[in-house]
Amino acid sequence: MSSISYKQQEPKTREQYKKSKKERIAKATGNRKYVRIRLIPIWLRIILFILLIVVCAIGGAMFGYGVLGDGNAGDVFNKSTWTHILDLIKK
Repeated sequence: MSSISYKQQEPKTREQYKKSKKERIAKATGNRKYVRIRLIPIWLRIILFILLIVVCAIGGAMFGYGVLGDGNAGDVFNKSTWTHILDLIKK
């Protein structure tokens, strides 16, 4: 007598798929909970994101003033440059 193996029906909804996936993981791991280990902690991600924004803002100002504005890129760090820019905007 030959045994006939049949394929289980595929889940039709997303919830059914998630449930069947959790069941398969539970069977494979011996009913242990799945714990995700993050390589970079959330607090470090936030700090890196803020640091990246600051670096991009400084780099963009240097590029805009130095390349597009035909000035010296290092002049972005002078206070007189920013007062002159603000005077142009306000008047």
